[in-house]
Amino acid sequence: MHVASRFPEQVGRVLQGIVGPHGLITDPGRILPYEADALTTRKGTPLAVVLPDSRDALIEVVRVLHSAGLPFVPRGAGTGLSGGSVARDAVVVTTTRLNRILDLDPEDRTALVEPGVITAAISAAAAPHGLRYLPDPASAAACTIAGNIAMNSGGPHCLKHGVTSDHVLGLEVVLPDGQTAWLGRGADGGLDLAGLFIGSEGTIGLISQARVALSPVAASTRALLGLFDGVGQAGAAVSEVFERGLVPVALELIDRATIEVVEASIFAAGLPTDTEAALVIECEGDPRDVEAELRIAADACLAHGAREVRIARDESERLAIWRARKKAYGALGRAAPDVFVQDAVVPRTELSRVLPEIQRIADVHRLRLANFFHAGDGNLHPNLLFDRRDTEQVARVERAGEEIMRLCVAAGGTITGEHGVGCDKVRYMPLLFGPPELTLMDALHEAFDPAGLANPGKMLPPRHGDVP
Repeated sequence: MHVASRFPEQVGRVLQGIVGPHGLITDPGRILPYEADALTTRKGTPLAVVLPDSRDALIEVVRVLHSAGLPFVPRGAGTGLSGGSVARDAVVVTTTRLNRILDLDPEDRTALVEPGVITAAISAAAAPHGLRYLPDPASAAACTIAGNIAMNSGGPHCLKHGVTSDHVLGLEVVLPDGQTAWLGRGADGGLDLAGLFIGSEGTIGLISQARVALSPVAASTRALLGLFDGVGQAGAAVSEVFERGLVPVALELIDRATIEVVEASIFAAGLPTDTEAALVIECEGDPRDVEAELRIAADACLAHGAREVRIARDESERLAIWRARKKAYGALGRAAPDVFVQDAVVPRTELSRVLPEIQRIADVHRLRLANFFHAGDGNLHPNLLFDRRDTEQVARVERAGEEIMRLCVAAGGTITGEHGVGCDKVRYMPLLFGPPELTLMDALHEAFDPAGLANPGKMLPPRHGDVP
């Protein structure tokens, strides 16, 4: 397929007629913010950026781009961490202006939302009815629901509540040729086509509406903080929690490097900076059950050498603990200009072995490592701190990132837990999938997008074989 090296003026005029003069960006200076998502090591210059402000405009934009043979890249708030919205010789279609909650039904416990609705806004709208939207990625205050669906995002509380796919009831999608379809989850006897779209990273179309499930707010929610003198001890305590029959609603690990950065920021929560690792364990439900579960979690921490266990005394202390965890990624900007974060998953039982190995890899490549992640489901987020202006540092980060990824896969893990494959991890797909599986994925993709216009270069490698 031929791809234009510059944006055709005639197409621009047609698109301006759809989105208005302020809905099309072609000026190089204004396009600059769209060159990358939150992963700064992967960049591309879009041909143009289109910002439709209605469902009908979104559909017409896709139809025009399809007729012109122009590849397009769906983009939400740009908080992704896999290069999923990077556009090279393609048009970015941004859905942030489609940001209305179209319907909220407290009786059926559902909400119908547009793709650009901020994730946290759904819970805010449902709160007066005693309801909430359960998936809570760390960027929930900024990220959009369609981006969550495209990446099948998780978050700290996915351990018990599940990931995005567990809370999507149906989707209206715009296919790459501009046709629309409402996709259900198979409950009516049809195929779970919405399930196919969830996690497809915009490679088979865009989301124009989503119906999501709402759940009651918990009667009681309490958090515990376990402080350890070793990361390996904390990893062993994670396994102990589950061995004792407890499945908390969240179980997070924060290492010393992260604690030091957070405590030096406005998000400080009073964590001692000489602590090598901290576990955040949260339980919710009936108050008596929560009290019993916290005792089990505390005992599990103490059994593996926790030097101190703190139970939040009130809601303000609980929120302070979570503020320190959820704002940790942003706080790393105090430590280095850039952060490269991986998103591999390993079995929980491998944490105590894998975590020291990740530190060893960082040390070998002379890189600073900050680690905070969803320990309960083994979803690791090792953050390598660097300066992208230093090409030698960037090369070391790339080598270290690949070694970490191979380590996790060898430990029985996978290459992504919630950030998606994007253009960053597409090279690792053959580590997990053989030619038959990749061929089947290619066939499914071609069925939806035979022209190959939807988010090209993401998820599926261009050819099957060894990882380069």
